[in-house]
Amino acid sequence: MTADPKPWEVLSSRTALRDRWIDVTADAVRDARGNVLDPFYTLSYPDWVHVVAITPADELVLVRQYRHGARAWTLELPAGAIDGADADPAAAAARELREETGYTAPTYRHLGGLSPNTATHRNRAHSVLALGATATHPTAHEVGEDITVELWPLSRVLAGLGEGLIAQSMHTASLLLALHAAGRLDFSLKDAP
Repeated sequence: MTADPKPWEVLSSRTALRDRWIDVTADAVRDARGNVLDPFYTLSYPDWVHVVAITPADELVLVRQYRHGARAWTLELPAGAIDGADADPAAAAARELREETGYTAPTYRHLGGLSPNTATHRNRAHSVLALGATATHPTAHEVGEDITVELWPLSRVLAGLGEGLIAQSMHTASLLLALHAAGRLDFSLKDAP
């Protein structure tokens, strides 16, 4: 295994757009071969959390909500930004699950964080597993959240992943990581039929 070349050198950096949701930076960079790329845009969001909540009846707690980027209603995991008041991703997961769905769980297991897109994003998307989720609270949706809560049998969700049942690829990655961590998914190759 060879060592990675040195990181790109940032020659200058300027803010192209900044608001409460996103920070777009336009950098002038020199790559490892000496080429200058200007502008090279990167996006910084707060870290996100995806909650894989499974009920005692082996159902996934999912949300259906309008996503303006896709111009469609999509089925997703409960998810959201990690706030400064959250102690850690598990605390953010508990808050998001309760606010979006009214469900809570006895424990929340943080499984780690992945990059949404290593080419342009500077934030992390954290996966959290919540077993034994039950409805305990009313929902508390924010402005812009048009959400309905749906319970789906785990087997139906897994069967529909290949057909795009959950179109958000980061949510599918979190779901697969969580189900594997829960011992509910076997990643070994099967012989072809």
